[in-house]
Amino acid sequence: NLSFTNTLIIHLTEALHRGHQVGSSLRQFLILCKYIDIFMWTVYTIYSSVFVFNKVFKNTVELHLYIHSSFSIMFASPQLGKAYNNIFSMRIGQQKMILLTGYKMVKEALVNQTDNFVDRPYSPLAERIYSGNGGLFTSNGNLWKKQRRFALSTLRNFGLGKKTMELAICEESHFLLDEMDRHKGQAFDPSGLFNNAVSNIICQLVFGQRYDYADYDFQQMLKYTSEAIHLEGSIWGWLYESFPNIMKHLPGRHNVIFSNYEHVSEFIKKNLDKHKANLDPSNPRDYMDSFLIEKENSHDPADGFSDKNLVRCTLDLFLAGTETTTTSLGWALIYLAKNPEIQDKVQEEIDRVIGQSRQPGMADKPNMPYTEAVIHEILRRGDIVPLSGPRVAAKDTTLGGYAIPKGTTIMPILHSVLFDEDEWETPNSFNPQHFLDKEGKFVRRDAFLAFSAGKRVCLGEQLARMELFLFFTCLFQKFRFSEVEGEELDTEGILGVTLTPRPYKIHAKAR
Repeated sequence: NLSFTNTLIIHLTEALHRGHQVGSSLRQFLILCKYIDIFMWTVYTIYSSVFVFNKVFKNTVELHLYIHSSFSIMFASPQLGKAYNNIFSMRIGQQKMILLTGYKMVKEALVNQTDNFVDRPYSPLAERIYSGNGGLFTSNGNLWKKQRRFALSTLRNFGLGKKTMELAICEESHFLLDEMDRHKGQAFDPSGLFNNAVSNIICQLVFGQRYDYADYDFQQMLKYTSEAIHLEGSIWGWLYESFPNIMKHLPGRHNVIFSNYEHVSEFIKKNLDKHKANLDPSNPRDYMDSFLIEKENSHDPADGFSDKNLVRCTLDLFLAGTETTTTSLGWALIYLAKNPEIQDKVQEEIDRVIGQSRQPGMADKPNMPYTEAVIHEILRRGDIVPLSGPRVAAKDTTLGGYAIPKGTTIMPILHSVLFDEDEWETPNSFNPQHFLDKEGKFVRRDAFLAFSAGKRVCLGEQLARMELFLFFTCLFQKFRFSEVEGEELDTEGILGVTLTPRPYKIHAKAR
C-alpha cells in the first residue's frame, strides 16, 4: 500500500528529526521502507508507461525507452500526440504532468499564452543545486525578470552580437584549428576540443579571460559540468526529482550531480574573489565586474544582486553557453561526414564566397544560404535540447480545448515540433532543403523552435548562432571530415538534458 508506506516513512522520519530514540532494527526497517517505496513507485511509473505504449502501439518493442529515462518519452511523442490530440498527461514518479506535442500546441502555450506559462514549477534538483530560488533558469517572478534583463544588457555591452565578440570567436577558432591540425589526419575524438573552444567564449564574457586548453582547473571544471548535465537527464536525476525526501538519504550517482556543481561553484568563487580584489567601478571588464557594481547600487535584496546569486547566474551562463553549442558542433561533423555530397556543397560555397586566404566573418552569412540551411538542419535533426523545460500555469486557462487549472505543470516537447510531419517535408531525414526555397535562398521556418519560444526563449541564442556560423565555416574551410573506415557514425545519440552524440572518432584532412 503506497499511502501506508509513505505515511510510515513520514512519521518515523519526523521522530528521528525530533531526537527520539529509535532502535537500530527500526532504523534498518525505515531504510528498507524507503527502498520499497522507490521500487513501488518506479514499478508504477513504468507500468503506467507500458499501458500507454500498449494502448497506442500494441507493441512492447520500444518499452526500453521509458526504463532508460523519464525524458525518453520524447521519442514517442509524435505517435502519442496523434493518439491524444497533442495534449496528454503522464505521471513521472509522483508528479503528474501535461505533455504538449506538435508545433501548433506548443506554440499555443509558449507563444500565444507566454505570460501565463512563463514560470517554472518547483524542482527538487534545482532547489538542491541553487539552495533556493535563484539563477537565470529556474527563478521566477521579479527576480527572474531582473536577472535576465541584466544578463542580456551586460553581455551585449561586452560584445554579444557585436564585432568584438566576432573577433574573439575568430581568435579562438585559431586555437581550435591548430589543435585539430596536430592530429595530421589521424582519427581523433573532437568533443573535448569543441568543449574547450566554446567554453572559452563564455569565459571571456563572464571572467574577462580565456584559458589554455591544458589548464588543469579549466579542464576539471568542464569535466564536472558535462558529467553533471548528463546525470541530470539520466534515471538518477529522474529518481531525485521524483523522490527527493528519500533519495537525499541514499547513496547513488545522483549525489555526483550536487558534488560536481559544488566543484564548479568553487571555480567560480575563486574568480569572484579575484574580481573583488581588482574591481574598478569606473571600468567594468566583464559580466562579473558589472554584477558586483550593480550589487553596490542595488537596495532591494529581492532583485538578487548578491554574491550567492552571482555564482548561481554564472553557473547558468556556463551551462547555457557551453553544452548546447558544443553538442551542435559534434553533430555537425557527424552529419556532414555521413553526407559527403552535402559537405561538398558547403565547401564549394565557402570557397566561392570566402576563399582560403581570409577568415570567415559574420558579413559573409547573408551570402551563404546553403551553409546557413545546413547549420539550421543540424540543429533541427540533431535535436539538441529535446524538451523546453517545464512551465507552470499562472492562472486557469485552456489548451487545445482542455481545461488547465492554475498551478498545472506542462512540458512542451520540442522534439515533437522539430519532427512534426505537418511542418517538415522529410522530418526524419537530414535535409538542408527544409530551409531553402526553389531559388536556393535561405528561408526561416516557423516550426524551427530549436531555441524554444516565448519569454523563456534561450538566453544564449544570439551568441550560439554567431559561434555556430563562425566555428562551422572555419572548420570546413580548413578541413575535410570523413568517417573512420569500418566505424559507421551513429546518429542516435545519448539522451540526457541534451541529446549528445555517442563517443566517436573522425578524420580531419587539411584542405
